[in-house]
Amino acid sequence: MTCKEQQEEELEVLHSIYEGDENFKIVNPTTFQYKYGEDGSYRAFNVEIVWSEEYPEKEPKVNLDTFYNKHIYETVKTKIMEGLQEQIPDLLDCAMTYTLFEWVKENYDDLVAEQPETQPINQVSDNKISVMEVAKKKEKKEQLTKNQKRKMFDRLDASGERPRGWDWVDVIRHLSQTGSQNN
Repeated sequence: MTCKEQQEEELEVLHSIYEGDENFKIVNPTTFQYKYGEDGSYRAFNVEIVWSEEYPEKEPKVNLDTFYNKHIYETVKTKIMEGLQEQIPDLLDCAMTYTLFEWVKENYDDLVAEQPETQPINQVSDNKISVMEVAKKKEKKEQLTKNQKRKMFDRLDASGERPRGWDWVDVIRHLSQTGSQNN
């Protein structure tokens, strides 16, 4: 069988195995992603496998540098990549995408052992702004229009407070509306 025929066959097998699995994604006919961990978890990551023209005779490209993986520590990425690279030589000349995805699934706990479950407060991200600095930013004050400012000024007295009795109820009007007048 040619490489192209083997790829078509493996693609059909992947469709049947992962049908309905929300973690599996076919980016294009030669690029596949599988998400490990729960959504929102600091330990969740994507493994992307890209087939070359000569796949499965030559090894596929394994990619962990997706946007979804930006929070994963480099040591954890290295551990995942090294583990996958150890598996590939034994699987050359046969369909290996499913086997590689399953290897990561089986070894998930060991692979993410160094990754904390929540984001550390003192960690500095790629753009060099720490979480503490972001928290220190002041909330933007609401901007009022001229008309809103004028109405507010009209409601307040010279000291900036509302005048005495601003929330009093007009007793006669209130009683006439409720029908409780004594004649």
